[in-house]
Amino acid sequence: MAMSCKDGKSAILDNGKYVRYTPEQVEALERLYHECPKPSSIRRQQLIRECPILNKIEPKQIKVWFQNRRCREKQRKEASRLQAVNRKLTAMNKLLMEENDRLQKQVSQLVYENGYFRQHTPNTTLATKDTSCESVVTSGQHHLTPQHPPRDASPAGLLSIAEETLTEFLSKATGTAVEWVQMPGMKPGPDSIGIVAISRSCTGVAARACGLVGLEPTRVAEILKDRPFWFRDCRAVDVLNVLPTANGGTIELLYMQLYAPTTLAPARDFWLLRYTSVLEDGSLVVCERSLKNTQNGSSMPPVQHFIRAEMLPSGYLIRPCEGGGSILHIVDHMDLEPWSVPEVLRPLYESSTVLAQKITIAALRQLRQIAQEVSQSNFAGLGRHPAVLRSFSRRLSRGFNEAVNGFTDEGWTVMGNDGMDDVTILVNSSPEKLMGLNLSFANGFPAVSNAVLCAKASMLLQNVPPAILLRFLREHRSEWADNNIDVYSAAAIKVGPCSLAGSRVGGFGSQVILPLAHTIEHEEYLEVIKLEGVGHSPEDAMIPRDILLLQLCSGMDENAVGTCAELIFAPIDASFADDAPLLPSGFRIIPLDSGKEASSPNRTLDLASALEIGSTGNRASSDYCTNSSCLRSVMTIAFEFAFESHMQDHVASMARQYVRSIISSVQRVALALSPAHLNSHGGLRTPLGTPEAQTLTRWICQSYRCYLGVELLKSSSEGSDTILKTLWHHTDAVMCCSLKALPVFTFANQAGLDMLETTLVALQDITLEKIFDDHGRKTLCSEFPQIMQQGFACLQGGICLSSMGRPVSYERAVAWKVLNEEETAHCICFMFINWSFV
Repeated sequence: MAMSCKDGKSAILDNGKYVRYTPEQVEALERLYHECPKPSSIRRQQLIRECPILNKIEPKQIKVWFQNRRCREKQRKEASRLQAVNRKLTAMNKLLMEENDRLQKQVSQLVYENGYFRQHTPNTTLATKDTSCESVVTSGQHHLTPQHPPRDASPAGLLSIAEETLTEFLSKATGTAVEWVQMPGMKPGPDSIGIVAISRSCTGVAARACGLVGLEPTRVAEILKDRPFWFRDCRAVDVLNVLPTANGGTIELLYMQLYAPTTLAPARDFWLLRYTSVLEDGSLVVCERSLKNTQNGSSMPPVQHFIRAEMLPSGYLIRPCEGGGSILHIVDHMDLEPWSVPEVLRPLYESSTVLAQKITIAALRQLRQIAQEVSQSNFAGLGRHPAVLRSFSRRLSRGFNEAVNGFTDEGWTVMGNDGMDDVTILVNSSPEKLMGLNLSFANGFPAVSNAVLCAKASMLLQNVPPAILLRFLREHRSEWADNNIDVYSAAAIKVGPCSLAGSRVGGFGSQVILPLAHTIEHEEYLEVIKLEGVGHSPEDAMIPRDILLLQLCSGMDENAVGTCAELIFAPIDASFADDAPLLPSGFRIIPLDSGKEASSPNRTLDLASALEIGSTGNRASSDYCTNSSCLRSVMTIAFEFAFESHMQDHVASMARQYVRSIISSVQRVALALSPAHLNSHGGLRTPLGTPEAQTLTRWICQSYRCYLGVELLKSSSEGSDTILKTLWHHTDAVMCCSLKALPVFTFANQAGLDMLETTLVALQDITLEKIFDDHGRKTLCSEFPQIMQQGFACLQGGICLSSMGRPVSYERAVAWKVLNEEETAHCICFMFINWSFV
């Protein structure tokens, strides 16, 4: 049967002749198609009966018409998708060509300077003006145009400042006023975050990005100007004055406050001028800069608890994109006054990479997230609107920032300590803080409270990647949490001998992670944590309950540079209303990203002294960084508790002791999670460098040689250290499990840990049965007797599961019995060959 499709008509071959549908028949079929695009044979016969105009058409002709109609619809959607991709590629090509032109100018300029310095003495100064970008180059370094004398706060004076800000911003966005270098790990592309660069050799820190956004320019500007909406560290932006300009633009005077990321540094504020205007080519520009206190009538006096930082000309250039959407250029350039923080924290305020991750990339990601939500009609996350889920994320983040900063204007007051300054206790009795918290949590436990207490601390961590530590805290809550205490963060606290003693009578059978939403690039997850079978006291042992937590998790990507890892949670009740009260607690781990070794501060950072290593440090053998300072991070812990005011002293004592126990647990876990390091003798340090690990490695290799007749490792050296190092870096996943009734894993090399998505500490929580699917378990049961009798077995390829539930395929696997020195079975070793995530 031959078929052809035409606009508005369809023809089919029947008995050698084409039968053409009348316009009325096509109209009727189109109407039926929109009601049911794929009708069954019974439904097609019913349609013919219900629609008299189709009586003369055979059922098989109706079937063919619907097939053709679905084909045309599919082709239309594919054409629309390809057109959208083509528009993206065209816009990205335009961006790349502009970036190439800018780099060519920079290369020509540097070649010219190099030739000049070759002909003149080093002390000679050359100043050349780049008319294309309005930049000034002096002695090989890029500097901004010198500041003009202070002007008054009259409209004419502010307009002069605004025009100057616009010129300097454009010179950074499209020119060479700042020396830009591509940010590590960023790859340009139509579906990537964009072209991101960071500054070098300029005042302060700066970041620049170019990207495609599927929103109109006015909508983009509206979102970006509402900085607290997308920038989690922004506490508030107050518009103090608005002045229209003759060219249709707007000048605004702003006061902005930023939260401090840790308890060890003061917060920042800015006194800004923001200029919004439209260029001759139709591009929309929003640019900002700090106003100096010397400008008469425009000064903002210092505010208590804040350090006045400076924003150098920054902003957004938003150009309409052909076919819809926008091409966006972002520049963030700040001087965050690093002198005001402890020396160990200064990399956070001197790193352009950190600035790019926290602000520049965050802006692009938020815009892309909103654009995706606009284009999709289906709602994830228990059927909730994406805006509601974003609101939950913002509220969790903002509540945690409030707890970390503890501003007095929010009602926080500091309690006296117990002689040690490692944990800070704050109390808040303001009505705004307590609003909505007197609800019932945890399936019936009443929450009667008239005050909120916060226990917080910061600590310095060494040699543990933040992403790995955060994943462990998320997946293994029982390692650090006392559910007799922290699940009552927003409920009534049962203060008794057990809880005050800090004993862990409370516990839970397991935790279930229920995903709600995640961002486009999976850098942030919103989820509900269900703690099953929780017993809060001995009398509750017979009737365990389930506890629900709303949790925000971000920064689990080990390869991202300069990202902050956060785990923030708050108890919720079973109803989980959109306006549910939240009292967040949690962890924030910030890498101290710096190429230079930061000297130790004169005073200890809370409990940081317990983690200090020798002054020489250790050189990392992993891919994270060759400098050990890149594996330094600062962790901030903040836990909030609602309580009755007459129990303040008891709750404060409990909270202080609880946070100290968490700090102790985190230190223990961080030490165990430290990646392998080479010591001065070339060996491996703990946990892999222990004699037990070296002995086990030798047994694994000897047993493999005994049962399979070949060498497991191709190493000429017989030293225990070398064998262990070779096995640890083996490309195939090697892992050992016990011989108990329910076998659990006891050891794995790096590939094995990657495959299971776990760590050496958490490895023993994973059973052998858990990683195989039904087919794999049946195969293993049939092969297990052979392994114990013959000593080995070769398993066919299949699918197994990581600890995170991700499917992993492997080409084949080998299992063999590991014998100890007494020739008795010690464990079973598995090697999964050519594995990969599905």
